[in-house]
Amino acid sequence: MARIADALDWINRIVGNVVMWFALAMVLLQFALVILRYVFGIASIFAGEGVLYLHAGLFMLGAGYTLLLQGHVRVDIFYARRSRRGQAIIDIFGHLALLGPALVILLYWSWPMVRRSWAILEGPISVGGIPASFLLKSLIPAFCVLLLIQGVSALIRDLIRLREAPDAA
Repeated sequence: MARIADALDWINRIVGNVVMWFALAMVLLQFALVILRYVFGIASIFAGEGVLYLHAGLFMLGAGYTLLLQGHVRVDIFYARRSRRGQAIIDIFGHLALLGPALVILLYWSWPMVRRSWAILEGPISVGGIPASFLLKSLIPAFCVLLLIQGVSALIRDLIRLREAPDAA
């Protein structure tokens, strides 16, 4: 089972290692936009939307990688005082009852909108913007799939932890 979890982790490691460069690109593009606007008096809606696309890609595609690194915010009112077994039970509940269903619902309800957007190759958000809103909207199902993949990996690891942990909860 651990090998399956490792293979699932590999997917988000690859995506995370690519997407982390979006942060640098976003900062550099925003810096260039500021210089162009305030030094040269040049504004670009297209480049401004580029910052938006990079920002959306960074957070939407990087969510699974963040879960892999356990970087998501955790409210551990009960969690911190539990044994390894108790923590595994809480995590399993969270993956099965909260994370999984929420992502499946989001995927189900967003898919028709994304499909329609691709069918018409939906254009820019603003006049003069990037003519690819369909790509931006595609980040929603990609977010769901990558987070579900990482959720399954985490669930597998929690089941292993539950099996190996002492019985005292």
